[in-house]
Amino acid sequence: MSDAPINDTNSSILLGEQTCQQFTLAEIQLATNNFDETLVIGRGGFGNVYKCPINMGLVREVAVKRLHCMSTQGAHEFEAEVKVLSKLRHGNLLSLVGYCNEGNEMLLAYEFMPNGTLKDHLCKADSTLSWLQRLKICIGAARGLDYLHTGTSTQNGVIHRDVKGSNILLDANFAAKISDFGLAKVGPIDHTRTYVSTNVKGTFGYMDPCYFYTGKLTRKSDVYAFGVVLFEVLSGRQAVDSTLDEEQ
Repeated sequence: MSDAPINDTNSSILLGEQTCQQFTLAEIQLATNNFDETLVIGRGGFGNVYKCPINMGLVREVAVKRLHCMSTQGAHEFEAEVKVLSKLRHGNLLSLVGYCNEGNEMLLAYEFMPNGTLKDHLCKADSTLSWLQRLKICIGAARGLDYLHTGTSTQNGVIHRDVKGSNILLDANFAAKISDFGLAKVGPIDHTRTYVSTNVKGTFGYMDPCYFYTGKLTRKSDVYAFGVVLFEVLSGRQAVDSTLDEEQ
């Protein structure tokens, strides 16, 4: 059977009706105390993440990601994340509580993960993660990926496209939850050799070389990236360490 390309179009990420809550900007501003800097728990190229002590009418804490309005990729990744995550339900995927798209503001509200990211713990010289915890985290992340690739519907699976330690979050019991679906793509799951033809995106060090050189994205690209994460868990070293010489 020959490889069959699937064109990369915005419509490819549609999985049906959205089920998450839409918040107003006023509700988000209230929850974040008008984006109080003291509530920031994470920063990145996408913008800041705020921990909300006010429950926004919910019974659980939430983390609000505020996307840079000037980001060229922000609008598309925001749309992709809402469309994909609003239809995914699995114990090893981060839950999208709701979103806000009002004026120049694009905001995503997630369940709060008190133990941060897997990368946070692996980068600590005095990490307290036991081998049993590491094993459970890896198994949980693998289950989340398996659901993405095979369990979302009878026709379509989701390719994450940016699997890495900083996108594996840990809840209060150190259960793993895969996050950040801004680069995710949907493709058919009935033909394992079918690929999505797309612009190459992802994180250096975790990117499948075949995908990098050909632009042909498959589920195996996620498996490759997850394999890099497994090496990081085993070795306690990052795939890319900018403090080392290039030869190393």
